[in-house]
Amino acid sequence: MKKVMILSFAAALMATGCTSKSVTKTPGIDLSNLDTTVACGDDFYEYACGGWMKNNPLKPEYARYGSFDQLRENNQEQIRLLFEDLGKQKAEPGSVAQKIGDLYNMGLDSVRLNKEGAAPIADELKRIQSLSGKEAVSAMIGEMHRTMSAPFFAIYVDADAKNSSMNIAGWYQAGMNMGDRDYYVSDDESSRKIRDSYTNYIKTLFTLAGYSQEAAEQAAATVLKVETAIAKAAFTREELRDPQAGYNVMTVADLKKQYDGLDWDVYFKTVGLDSVQKINIGQPRTLKAVNDLLKTLSEQEMRDYLAFNCIDGAAPYLSDDFVNARFDFYSKTLSGKEQIEPRWKRALNVPNSLLSEAVGEMYVAKYFPPEAKERMVQLVANLQTALGQHIDSLEWMSAETKAKAHEKLNTFYVKIGYPDKWRDYSGLTIDPKESYYANVRRAAEFETLYSLKDEGKPVDKAKWYMSPQTVNAYYNPSSNEICFPAGILQPPFFNFDADDAVNYGAIGVVIGHEMTHGFDDQGRQYDKDGNLNDWWTPEDAEQFNQRAEILAKQYDNIIVLDTVHANGHFTLGENIADHGGLRIAYTAFRNSLNGVEPALIDGFTADQRFYLSYANLWAGNIRDAEILRLTKIDPHSLGRWRVNAALRNIDTFFKAFNIKEGDPMFLAPKDRVVIW
Repeated sequence: MKKVMILSFAAALMATGCTSKSVTKTPGIDLSNLDTTVACGDDFYEYACGGWMKNNPLKPEYARYGSFDQLRENNQEQIRLLFEDLGKQKAEPGSVAQKIGDLYNMGLDSVRLNKEGAAPIADELKRIQSLSGKEAVSAMIGEMHRTMSAPFFAIYVDADAKNSSMNIAGWYQAGMNMGDRDYYVSDDESSRKIRDSYTNYIKTLFTLAGYSQEAAEQAAATVLKVETAIAKAAFTREELRDPQAGYNVMTVADLKKQYDGLDWDVYFKTVGLDSVQKINIGQPRTLKAVNDLLKTLSEQEMRDYLAFNCIDGAAPYLSDDFVNARFDFYSKTLSGKEQIEPRWKRALNVPNSLLSEAVGEMYVAKYFPPEAKERMVQLVANLQTALGQHIDSLEWMSAETKAKAHEKLNTFYVKIGYPDKWRDYSGLTIDPKESYYANVRRAAEFETLYSLKDEGKPVDKAKWYMSPQTVNAYYNPSSNEICFPAGILQPPFFNFDADDAVNYGAIGVVIGHEMTHGFDDQGRQYDKDGNLNDWWTPEDAEQFNQRAEILAKQYDNIIVLDTVHANGHFTLGENIADHGGLRIAYTAFRNSLNGVEPALIDGFTADQRFYLSYANLWAGNIRDAEILRLTKIDPHSLGRWRVNAALRNIDTFFKAFNIKEGDPMFLAPKDRVVIW
C-alpha cells in the first residue's frame, strides 16, 4: 500500500476519461445549466448550476452526482466497449488483452461467484485462526500488507521528503476500516449510530464466513476494541497535513529496539522489503499505540482482528451476500447511496484500477486527440507567466523570497496526457481457473511489489501517480511536478470549440490550482527540488500564515448541513489552490486578449463566461449523509463552496456580475483575502 502525498484538483475518480475523437460538439456555456430565477448576487452557485441540478437528479447508485460523474459514466461506457472488443478476439495467453479480459469476465460471472461463496478465503482464514506466536503474526501481517488489506498500519515507498532524489520506506497509520478516527472517538448521536451499524456489519461478515453467532459477536467486539485503540492515538486530519510532523526517519535497528511488538525482520522479509535499513515513521504516537496492542492482545483477539481484515478486504470479490453487506455499510450507511452499482461497472473498475496503465494505453490510442496535448503545453506556459506576475505583485513578500518562488515556479516538471513509457505487466498472471478473489489478490500483490521495489533507489521522475484515463490532475511536492491526465482534457474542462474565456475558466483554473499547490500551506514548505526545506524569510512566512488563517476562518464559518460547519483548516490547502487558480487563470486569460475585448456570446461578457465556466465544473447534487462524510474525510471543500466561498474573495467576479453591498454574495473589501 502506498501513501504518496498528492494534492489533486478533486476527489479522485478512477475510470473517468475523455471523449472520442469524433464527438458531438459541446457548447462553451450550456444555458440550460443556469437557473435565472435566482439572482447571481444572492447565490451564484444556484444561478450558474441550478438548471443542471434540476435536469440531473441523483441516481440511486450515487451519493453525489455531478459533472465529474457524468464524465465517469461516459468513460465507463467507452472502456466497456474496449473490454467487449477484447472478448470478440482470441487473446494470446499471457498478453495484456488476456489479463484484462479474463479479470473483467470473472467479475461478471455471478453464477460462479455465488456458488463459491466464502470458499476462496477459506484457506486464508484457516491459517489466520491457527496463528500462534509473534513470528507467525508478523508474517501474516506482512502477507496481508503485501496483498489486500492494511491491519494495524500501512507500509509504502516514496521520495524522502528531505532527500527527494531517493526513495525511502514509510510507516503510515491505518487499521481503522471506517477510514477516519472521528467515527470511533466522537460521541455525537450520528457517530454512535454509525458505530452500531459497523458492529452489525462486522458480525454479518463473520457469520457469512462460517462463524457461529456467539463467535461473531465476540470477534466484532474485538475488532471495534482494536480499531478504537488505534483511533484514539491516531493523528487528526489537521495533524496529518503537517509535513514536518510527518517526517521522523529512524534506522530499522532503532525501530526494532523501540517498537518490539512485531518481529520486524520477519515482517519486512514477508512484505518485500528485505534490505531496508531506515524508515520514515509518519505518526510515532500511533505507532506506539499499535506496538502496545501487538504486545497485549490475546492470541484469539489477534486472530479475530486479522480475520476481519481478510474478510472485509475480500468481500467485494466474493458472493453477492458479502458484496451487499459491504455496500449496506460503507455506501448506504456512510454515504446514503440507495442502490449498488450495476455489476458490469464494478467488474470494469477492477482491471481499470489494478491494470490501470495497460487500460490507459488502450484508451489513449482510441480516444485521446493529440492536439489536446499541444494546446495544453501552451496553456501551462501562459499560466506560469501569470503566476510569475502574481508573485512579483505581492507587496508583503520580500525580494529574497520572491526570487526563491520564481526558481520553484520555473522548475515545475509538467506531465500531460499519458506517460512516455508504458508499464510492463508481463510478470502478472491472471488465471480464470482460479477464483476471482485469488486473481485480484495476486494483482494487488503485483502492484504493492511494484511500488516497494523502489525502496532505497533513485526516484523515477517519469513515474505517473494517476492513470491517463482519470478525470483529475495533481501536484506532487516531492518532485515539484504538475500532472494533467488525458481524461481531464475534455468538456467541461477543456473544449476545443469554446472561446478562450470558457477554457481559461475551466482547464485554466485547473492548471492554476495545481500550480498554486506548490505554494499553499503545505507545498510552500518544499523547495524547487522537492525537499522539505524552509526557503521563506520568517517575516514572509508570518505574512503568509496571517492571510491563510483569514481564509481558513472564512470556511470554518460555513454551515454545510444543520449545525455542522465546514473545516477550513483541514481544507486550507485546497481552498488556497482554488483561490490562486481562479486569480492566476483570470490573469492569463486577460493577458491572452492583448487588449482586445471579446464580443458578447449569448448575452454574457467574456469575464462572465469565465466565471460561469468555473462554476459549472462543480454542478452537482449530493445526499445529506455524503455531505457529512465528505466534510469529515475530504480535504476539498464541497462543490457549492468551491464556487460561492471562493468567488467572494475575487474583485473581478463582483465587477463582472455587478454584485454590490447588500447582496448575499458580497464580501466587504476589508474582509477579502489575497494570498497568490
